[in-house]
Amino acid sequence: MSREYRYQQLETWLLEGIAGQRWGVGERLPSVRDMCLEQQLSKATVLHAYQRLEARGLVEARPKSGYFVLPSIASRAAPLIDTSAVVAPSPVTVSDVVMDIMSRGAAFDILSGLQNERLPAHKNTESRYLEANNAGITALNRSIGRALRSQTGSAHQYYDEPAGDSELREQLAQRYRRYGCERSAEDYCITAGCQQSLFLALMASCQRGDIVAVESPGFYGVLQLLEQLGLQVVEIPSSSVAGLDADALESALQQWNIRACVVTPAYATPTGANLPLATRKKLLVLAEQYDLALIEDDIYGELGFLGRPDPLKAEDKSGRVILCSSFSKSLSRDLRIGWIDAGRWHHQVKRLKLVTLLASSRFVQQGLASFLKDGGYDTYLRRQREQLRQQRDQLVEFLDKHWLADVRFSVPEGGVAMWLQLSEEVDTLSAYGVALSKGVVITPGSLFSSTDNYRNCLRLSFLHPLTTTRKDALKTLMGVISH
Repeated sequence: MSREYRYQQLETWLLEGIAGQRWGVGERLPSVRDMCLEQQLSKATVLHAYQRLEARGLVEARPKSGYFVLPSIASRAAPLIDTSAVVAPSPVTVSDVVMDIMSRGAAFDILSGLQNERLPAHKNTESRYLEANNAGITALNRSIGRALRSQTGSAHQYYDEPAGDSELREQLAQRYRRYGCERSAEDYCITAGCQQSLFLALMASCQRGDIVAVESPGFYGVLQLLEQLGLQVVEIPSSSVAGLDADALESALQQWNIRACVVTPAYATPTGANLPLATRKKLLVLAEQYDLALIEDDIYGELGFLGRPDPLKAEDKSGRVILCSSFSKSLSRDLRIGWIDAGRWHHQVKRLKLVTLLASSRFVQQGLASFLKDGGYDTYLRRQREQLRQQRDQLVEFLDKHWLADVRFSVPEGGVAMWLQLSEEVDTLSAYGVALSKGVVITPGSLFSSTDNYRNCLRLSFLHPLTTTRKDALKTLMGVISH
């Protein structure tokens, strides 16, 4: 695993302090000198961390006075999740609202997919986004088209091998070697998306009735899988800045026989949190100590604005990390091509994949492999990351300017989503129907937990440009939740 620089560790620690109101708006951060002494860091390291916070509009430098927490975005930073207690394991029941959101094609939007089809492209935002986006997708389609035209003879009469196309797996292996994963093509298995990868990982590592630890708030898709597989869940409190609380997980492991832990180290939904290096290392230690399967959801790993964090899998020495991902968030949701590197569970996963998905499209896999090999994917990603960063900034600026002062939100450095905490009296699940009647689709916070938590929270996405129509929808939503 490539090392996390000391300034990044300090920056994360300061962000948590601002989010948790260790330093309130207008308060001075510790002096550079004091921070050097307290954290055993060089002056250059401390200054670099402070300057990065300044560039994000969270603090300001005052001559001969130091660095001070700014109002505006800093005062809106979503607080740390309460880590005082972990609730005992229980069965999972997922709200039907999840199905309704998916049926409207609005999992990462506040407008339904059908509405978007009818919307004209906004000249200054949507059209530029579509132009850049379509250039990459057009190149991908050409690669897939060439693969289809190259099919000769009776090739179309055969299934691909159970693990998937060998060239695509080789391209994935080469890509992950950039990030410290010394793996071969034989270690990967192609799936029908990350959700199927997670499904296979849970099936291979757990039996009905077993306990699985998840982040809280965490991905509702994982909760759906646990419900269908008859698994119990124990929710581990997670920070909106630094992700899953490893100390809380350790406490849970001491109390219950937990068989697996599902975690998204890079830009987790719904908060956008990114696990610090120290937490990643502790998770690996706990996995060894408690015979735990670490199921790594790496679907947002490629969408870091400041660089691509190395996966947990990079430091996995005993095959305990099951890496799951896909191209759904970074390239196209329509491809339905994912992968899994299951470590010690590899052979079980291959058999389960054969049972649940006999084969994937050979020419789509071959076209993807060519797209990766020719550099098309990297070119697309560079544009996509910059576009997402701009859209995050636009959404943050809009919320800060137009929404109620007591609304707090995370400002992630990657991924596609951010987490909002509203006033205590707001119930976003109850507001779902009211917002829907006004043409706005929201993703209530309670969907990201199997308990009754986060009812005054919701997830917003910056996956799409902030057009005039979406601004109007956000204003409508503010009216709904403020009454």
